[in-house]
Amino acid sequence: MNYLFLTTAFVICFYSTAFAGDPLLWNQWRGPNRDGFYLGNSFPSTLNKDSLQLTWKATLGPSYSGPIVSDQLVFTTETKNKESEVVHAYDRKTGKEVWATEWKGAMSVPFFAGSNGSWIRATPAFDGDCLYVAGIKDVLVCLNATDGKEKWRIDFVEQFKTPAPSFGFVSSPLVDGDAVYVQAGASVFKLNKKTGSVIWRAFKDAGGMNGSAFSSPYMTSIGGQKQLLVQTREKLASLNPENGEVLWSKVVPSFRGMNIFTPIVIGDTIFTSTYQNKSWLYKISKNDSAFNVTDVWENKLQGYMSTPVVINGFAYMHLQNQRFACVDLSNGETKWTSPKSFGKYWSLIAYKNKILALDQKGILYLIEADPKELKILDTREITESESWAHLAISGDQIFIRDLKTLSVFSWKN
Repeated sequence: MNYLFLTTAFVICFYSTAFAGDPLLWNQWRGPNRDGFYLGNSFPSTLNKDSLQLTWKATLGPSYSGPIVSDQLVFTTETKNKESEVVHAYDRKTGKEVWATEWKGAMSVPFFAGSNGSWIRATPAFDGDCLYVAGIKDVLVCLNATDGKEKWRIDFVEQFKTPAPSFGFVSSPLVDGDAVYVQAGASVFKLNKKTGSVIWRAFKDAGGMNGSAFSSPYMTSIGGQKQLLVQTREKLASLNPENGEVLWSKVVPSFRGMNIFTPIVIGDTIFTSTYQNKSWLYKISKNDSAFNVTDVWENKLQGYMSTPVVINGFAYMHLQNQRFACVDLSNGETKWTSPKSFGKYWSLIAYKNKILALDQKGILYLIEADPKELKILDTREITESESWAHLAISGDQIFIRDLKTLSVFSWKN
């Protein structure tokens, strides 16, 4: 079902979307390079209401999905009445709704995750023309970003007869070139982004620990070879994006497969951390015949849902115990851990040596990245509701999705 709030063909043309390669747009999970870095020309110097002002706010149902930002539109999702998923597009200047597309899709997630809510989870991806949205019941839907019309969809459970993932479709889609990569259907898929047809399927599993990956895929190059980095609920692995061949894999210890953290690539090393376990740095090397994975160091710090940002060789990470820490990636040394605990989740965006962190409790922090100590420069309660969605920044605007609203703030330094 599609509800359009456009009145004329002229208006449809007006809301053109910019090319996703524009560094000022927030086109996917963790931003333009999928690394949590803002690529603009400045960052808020303070969070007070004179400098950071609310531009507009839209009331919505709950969602874990982070906002996606084009040159003129802002996209977000919601779960409505515990039975449907809705994708909304708003004019980023005025907050006027441009279109909304809805489909039936809802489920109840088990265990402790259920206490945080059973709503749509993954952050969409945008390629300049289309929006790729992961529905909680293992469905990927491609929408025309201009008017919200559905171009194609793939139901992994129905098409591949795989069990519905217990925690839903959590892993955020990745668009690269003419393909979209997803961890769904108890596998990793490469799909033709124009048609949704399957190019290859790898890491097939019966629907066990690999069946519902939490971590999101990342495209990188190691040893002179382009690689698709994935973390399933059991393994950290690299696939050849051309054919899905497994280049290397490494079992990552975890508790009940809670590998939520998206691994970080630093040169030829990879940093990851898992729930109720540890943190590790692995070195990837290549000889004439194969890639090798070597343990460099391990650290007792336990990551959880928040993926860190890396600045000048130091990882700034929110921990399972709700504290904030700094780790020297050269040797695994913990430089500091905050004396106080925060909320259950932080989303982090870095710019040069500054970090914006949105706490699950609705508090925004401005932090100076310093390996010697935690330096909180400013703090502000930015929303009254909890926020489990990743921050987005584009131009001089900050986009915050909490459980009840989408709020857009503009700053002046």
